[in-house]
Amino acid sequence: MKPPQAPSSSPGQASALFPLTRNKSAERSGTADLPLHYGAVPPWLAERMARLGLAITEVILMEYGKADWVRRMSDPCWFQSLGAVMGMDWHSSGITTSVLGALKKAINPLSKELGIYICGGKGKHSRQVPNELLAIGEKTGLNAKQLVHCSKLSAKVDNTAIQDGFQLYLHAFIVSNEGEWAVVQQGLNDATGTARRYHWHSQQLQSFVNEPHTAICGLQSGNILNLVDKDAAATRSGIVSLSKESPSYLLPEIQQQVILPAHHDVRAKDVDLKRLGAMLWLTHERKPADFEELLMLEGMGPRTLQSLALVSEVIHGTNSRFKDPARFAFAHGGKDGHPFPVPTKVYDETIDTLHQAVQKAKIGESDKLLAIKKLTELSQKAEEDFIPNNNFEQLIEKERNESWRYGGRTVMGIEKPPSKRSKGVQLRLF
Repeated sequence: MKPPQAPSSSPGQASALFPLTRNKSAERSGTADLPLHYGAVPPWLAERMARLGLAITEVILMEYGKADWVRRMSDPCWFQSLGAVMGMDWHSSGITTSVLGALKKAINPLSKELGIYICGGKGKHSRQVPNELLAIGEKTGLNAKQLVHCSKLSAKVDNTAIQDGFQLYLHAFIVSNEGEWAVVQQGLNDATGTARRYHWHSQQLQSFVNEPHTAICGLQSGNILNLVDKDAAATRSGIVSLSKESPSYLLPEIQQQVILPAHHDVRAKDVDLKRLGAMLWLTHERKPADFEELLMLEGMGPRTLQSLALVSEVIHGTNSRFKDPARFAFAHGGKDGHPFPVPTKVYDETIDTLHQAVQKAKIGESDKLLAIKKLTELSQKAEEDFIPNNNFEQLIEKERNESWRYGGRTVMGIEKPPSKRSKGVQLRLF
């Protein structure tokens, strides 16, 4: 199978099934199974997640603004992809806690400069949201009492008005200094051993009791009492008028768009091979010198370009690009070794490159930031004529065999050179 022709220097047309900004009416964007994974994020990864999360946030704020960053936090597919590109387990419930924790740690010390704040978290931290919002109100002049009201109502709806067997244990309230907010909260179902994540967005919210979510992420588990469904208006009215009774309105769960499987390893069916293969072809087969737009990245190794291209897509990709979060694990692997150990040297070089680009852009030198953005455009352009092959397993094998070269690391320890290296493994999906 032949690789695609080299993309021209003109920007590629971004693929989009729907625009970045949805309509103002509240809507649910999808569901995803979130298997429970136990164990803490090791310090060596947590520190890198915070640094990369901050760098990605700064670029988004520069390019698209605070409102767009808040909106992204309410998008379950983007949120899951962000966690995967950070090197967390690509599909586990732990992504929610670790991503929010990393962002809060990195962003809040710079909140005055960035104009965004992250409140709450897991367990006891979730109960600190009201106090945190009151403090933010004093600093920014926002109506803190109204924000606290929104925080409490969103939790009440997901714990009471939606009775789906999940009890909330995590609540995070994200707000900008302009008053736009998002809520990310997660519940646990002890019986099934799964988690469900709920997303809210202030700009899409018209009512707390009528279709308030941007998404509810969880595996379908039969009938659900959902009193905030748009079709439950009569039931809500009936509950008010017939307070002596206890009516229920059983509704099927929302339409599934993202289903994250129970298996821990990354399989070919979990990834859009056309998109992954085109990106690998671009970053490994072509040289930055081949494209005038990428000259600012010349000298960077192909493995770091691979990671940087996926980080670039998290920043610049349209909504339809995040339907396969597993693909973004090919940037920095996963802490449990799936799809491969975290390449810490590559991770650090990616962070440093992004950080340098941000700092230069602040003083008007945006060439490097534009080159990083161009990686997304060129990858999408390359997809037009790209035909993947069946070498997916060989790709993962190669990444694992060479992991030690890039400082590969998991929760089990540091990777060592393999005793018997595989022969004939090719890093190609074309």
